[in-house]
This record gives sequence, C-alpha cells and structure tokens, in this order.
Amino acid sequence: MIEQARTHRFFGILALCLATVLGGCVTSFPIDEYNLARTAYEAARDADANRYAPALWYNAEEKYREGEKAYRDRKFDLARERFIETRTIAEQAENAARLARQKSGDAP
Repeated sequence: MIEQARTHRFFGILALCLATVLGGCVTSFPIDEYNLARTAYEAARDADANRYAPALWYNAEEKYREGEKAYRDRKFDLARERFIETRTIAEQAENAARLARQKSGDAP
C-alpha cells in the first residue's frame, strides 16, 4: 500500500514537471504579423508591383511564401520574422510601383 502511494506520488510529480517544461516551450501564433504581411502583399499586388517594381515584388513574394511554410511547419518565431520582412518589402514595392506608375502616366 505504501509502495503504491509512492509510485502514484512519483508519477504525479513527473507529470507536473513535464507539464511545466512543455508549457514553457509554447510560442504564440504570429497572427497579427501574418495578417499585416498578407495585407501589404495584396496591396503591392494590386499596385502592379510585379510590373513596376519586380525586384522588390519578387523579394516580398519569396519572404511571404517562406513565412507561410514556417507557419505550416509550426516554426512560429521564423514565421514571425518572415512576415515582418514581407510587410516591409511589400510596402516598399507598393510605394515604388505607385511612384513608377505616376511617372509613366499610368496612374488611375
């Protein structure tokens, strides 16, 4: 009886330790970064960045795909970094495309 109580206590303590360790390893989902990156990416696409700022557009597209892959693979820290890079580059691509369109007279 005493031996059984010790075994239960041991496994209880072990379960508590595992829960503490595993709970500390969880990172938060980069939902805000994902949404902001997607919005910036779509805005750059709508501004025809692939035509007027192809280098920036390609970089933004590449970072966005890398971020999506990292997100699917549950590498949330890497995904967060890629989404932040996507947002920055996509915003630059959108601005460059709008400026180029304006200079060429294609602006609506």
